[in-house]
Amino acid sequence: MKIPLSDFTLDELTELIEGYGEPKYRAKQIMRHIAAFDSYAEYTDVPKSLIKKVEENYADRAVAEKTRVTASDGAIRYLFETLCGDLVEAVFLPHDYGNSVCVSCQVGCGMGCVFCASGKYGMKRNLSAGEILAQALYVARDRKDVGGVNKLVMMGSGEPLANYENTIKFIRLLNAPYGLNIGMRSISVSTCGLPDVIERLADDGISCTLSLSLHAATDEKRKKIMRVAERYSVERLISAMRGYFDKTGRRVIIEYILIDGFNDTDGDVLALKNILKGLCCHVNLIPLNPTDGNRMRPPSKKKAYAFCEKLKSEGISASVRRSMGSDVAGACGQLKNRTAERGLNKTN
Repeated sequence: MKIPLSDFTLDELTELIEGYGEPKYRAKQIMRHIAAFDSYAEYTDVPKSLIKKVEENYADRAVAEKTRVTASDGAIRYLFETLCGDLVEAVFLPHDYGNSVCVSCQVGCGMGCVFCASGKYGMKRNLSAGEILAQALYVARDRKDVGGVNKLVMMGSGEPLANYENTIKFIRLLNAPYGLNIGMRSISVSTCGLPDVIERLADDGISCTLSLSLHAATDEKRKKIMRVAERYSVERLISAMRGYFDKTGRRVIIEYILIDGFNDTDGDVLALKNILKGLCCHVNLIPLNPTDGNRMRPPSKKKAYAFCEKLKSEGISASVRRSMGSDVAGACGQLKNRTAERGLNKTN
């Protein structure tokens, strides 16, 4: 299988091009085409002799669109196929303040969170940095007429910190002037909680917005819905998040899926208050997006906003996230699962 060009940094590509006996400025030309998600046919400023050499071993595009669904609110869920035939999802999210794309970092997921469709079939493999980047590049090109992509969220299928090396390389490719040039403040990485790896992020020069998928304020409750809670306590996770803030100065985000009757009580408000005391954070409340075969349900809108107000009254910055794409398999992994199960093979 060919290696996608989107896997290369500029230095790596320069070394490759010079190995063909070409001047190094050709690498910058090719990088512009990679960032634009161009096909080889669109490399019109590059000698055909060089394109032929590169094409022998390297693919111009790491993913191809298999299908898409568009929600009533303008969100678009894309299903991509990789060069080896794996399916991955990305979501375009339009906002008044700029457009976002949510990308996947693994084929499937091995974390086993009971409310998430991404891990229904387990984790098959890590995506390369170029495969992750290609999702963002494709969406940016596809939505160019409405402003492209200004922000990126790693909150699709997979655990970014379990695919650490590729995640870090992807962020640097995305942030680079020759990439989409998206600033660190506009990049969000969501993790279900790997504290040892969280502590590496700042040391490796990453200062993006870090989001912890907490979803329960006590170990007892968290273990019921998240397998990773068997390995790491809530206290250990919050300590790692404090360390990230101390090193980067970036406020962290606490993601909290609201599940009716489970983690939306007054007792949960007090538990959150206790564990988050002194942490510079914002709590992002997310009403559960029900998945197939899961009996858990979100609280009513009234109850969700009441929970939010109670947190605020305790001095905790909080908001209820606006749900987008819920009418078109909005939760992570749903489109992929439904496509695989129904055998859809066309682009809609």
